[in-house]
Amino acid sequence: MKGTIENRDSFLEKIADKLKRTPGEAPEKPVWTYTPQNKVYQNYSEDQLLAMMKEACAPIHTKLFETNSEQLGVQLDQLIAEYGGGSIIATNDLRFHTFGLDEILKKNNVAVWDYKEGHKAIERATHANIGLSICDVMLAESATAGLFNDQDKARSVSLLPVTSIVIVPKSSIVPRMTQAMQRVEERVQKGETISSYINFISGPSNSADIEMKLVVGVHGPVKVAYLVVADR
Repeated sequence: MKGTIENRDSFLEKIADKLKRTPGEAPEKPVWTYTPQNKVYQNYSEDQLLAMMKEACAPIHTKLFETNSEQLGVQLDQLIAEYGGGSIIATNDLRFHTFGLDEILKKNNVAVWDYKEGHKAIERATHANIGLSICDVMLAESATAGLFNDQDKARSVSLLPVTSIVIVPKSSIVPRMTQAMQRVEERVQKGETISSYINFISGPSNSADIEMKLVVGVHGPVKVAYLVVADR
């Protein structure tokens, strides 16, 4: 049954009254005198950002590989073999075709995510050995992959398989979260369609909840690899 919302208006009016605002009125956006977050690493080149990203990968148990657009297919094929091949699923991302990876996906019998399959697609991702995704924005400071998920680029592909291989266009590397969200804001200002779900992932899942002993691969991929491709 479809749910209902009760007493919403009275609740919001009470909150607005406490904040001394009119219900439905958008608050003024503050203008900050100092914005240090915009200045950190602002003069870093792509190579400097990549070097920072490499350093950040070690503490989060993530391997980083580099290649160029001409060798991307060869390198991806080698990585798939290195991580055991088997059942593989990829997001339904047009950039795989743009990067010329159609033959490599076909050679390795890679299944492409299809949201129309519903739970069947999720089950396929759950039992896959490798999930292939393409990064939308990479935070160099923490080696965090930002994935703009939607019905075709589902988070199941990066979170459910044993190994997650993320292709990272070098041009997508930014210093930190500040610049990542600036890119999102730029797309909003241009009127572009924005993902309904943005996922930021820093390496394989891990936990040190039990006796402060770190266990890697708790509730997500056990292994994560970034394949950085010089795309310009």
